[in-house]
Amino acid sequence: MDSIDRELISLLRDNARTPIMTIAKKLKVARATVQNRISKLEEQGVILGYTVRLQSDAHDQGIRAFTSIGIRGHHAAEVKRVLRGHPSVVAIHTTNGRWDLMAELRADTLEAFDRALNSIRSIPHIENTETSILLSTYKMGSIAAVG
Repeated sequence: MDSIDRELISLLRDNARTPIMTIAKKLKVARATVQNRISKLEEQGVILGYTVRLQSDAHDQGIRAFTSIGIRGHHAAEVKRVLRGHPSVVAIHTTNGRWDLMAELRADTLEAFDRALNSIRSIPHIENTETSILLSTYKMGSIAAVG
């Protein structure tokens, strides 16, 4: 994969429905070159498919955040069980490094987010948390790419 392939993937990620001719002009290559490279990337399994972005994906409502969680002792399984039942937790990720878990949170308002965060911080065996509220999201998902 060279710089033209990487730029091609970037353009497809931005809008997979961009006409081949438009992509060719942006890449300063022939139309056939773009078609051949796309076919080659698909055959190699670099491009796995194309998706649709829906309005709800582009405009997620409410407050979204990631909370890094440090757990005292060997109680990760207990903490994960409690977090799974929490209505504001939409995903739990295990990590390496300083933090044991990352919880993805959603709430409709800042007040609801504050209540959710306080209830998470009160879960037994949670020693420390650090939360980052998500301000903007830039998704890379117009195509599925490997590599």
